[in-house]
Amino acid sequence: MTAPADGNSPIEVLLVEDDPGDVLMTQEAFEEHKLRNRLNVVSDGAEALAYLRREGQYADAELPDLILLDLNLPRRDGREVLEEIKRDEQLRRIPVVVLTTSQADEDILRSYQLHANAYVTKPVDFEQFISVVRQIDEFFVSVVKLPPRG
Repeated sequence: MTAPADGNSPIEVLLVEDDPGDVLMTQEAFEEHKLRNRLNVVSDGAEALAYLRREGQYADAELPDLILLDLNLPRRDGREVLEEIKRDEQLRRIPVVVLTTSQADEDILRSYQLHANAYVTKPVDFEQFISVVRQIDEFFVSVVKLPPRG
């Protein structure tokens, strides 16, 4: 087992997002703020689970240290993906930040019931979006001690 980050080492981040605009903004946030973390992207819930289980084209994928998960996804809904992650002995240790446009109380409550580590509503403004991604990065890389990769 290796540690994911010591505050200076990059971490593996999996972004589960179907909106190309939000993917681009997240990638730009990582680039603009010189975030050295490696951002991997999948565009639907079924693909996210294949990635995490290292199936098919993802057989050699590195498990992420952090997952940024949209709720409204094709094929497998983000809530289903979150439930699968937290039910899986190997995956449940990975922090999951729900990053979605939904401000609905039922989505917030359900996400925490499914053991999301945080729930963040995506701002529509580009600069605010960049700021949110940077704050998530700072918190999970500089403040929080992440579990070792395993």
